Amino acid sequence: GIDLSEKALKVADLHSLETGVQVRYELVSAEDLASREPASYDVVTCMEMLEHVPDPAAVVKACATLVKPGGHVFFSTINRNAKAYVFAVIGAEYILRLLPRGTHDYAKFIQPAELAQFARRAGLDVKAIKGMTYNPLTKLYSLNQDTDVNYLVACSRPA
Repeated sequence: GIDLSEKALKVADLHSLETGVQVRYELVSAEDLASREPASYDVVTCMEMLEHVPDPAAVVKACATLVKPGGHVFFSTINRNAKAYVFAVIGAEYILRLLPRGTHDYAKFIQPAELAQFARRAGLDVKAIKGMTYNPLTKLYSLNQDTDVNYLVACSRPA
């Protein structure tokens, strides 16, 4: 796993120790890793990160570069609309306090069509776009057709 936040990597290390799953984490950008290790991975995931970076299209391109031909890339992010703002910012940050205030910048949210376009421009085939809903009572996510707030995009790199 990679991240540009030392704090996030320390938390990830703790999770690895707690679960007993051995994972190698590295402080590096997706773009730098892609230039160093192109076409090296069968599966690349970029989850809940694109809405925090200055150039999401560049990160999508890096993910496309990292995956082997025939491999799969999965993205998750937050849609840009009023409902997403209410749920992801007001609800998650201010009412339920699931996240620190100021975690999200609405202007950086990405509509599904925009993310699909980034993926296609990076040479990926978009296979599916699914909504992802969080239930704060059960603390579980479920996949569905509602892409209004959180959503996933499944892609593949042509062989």
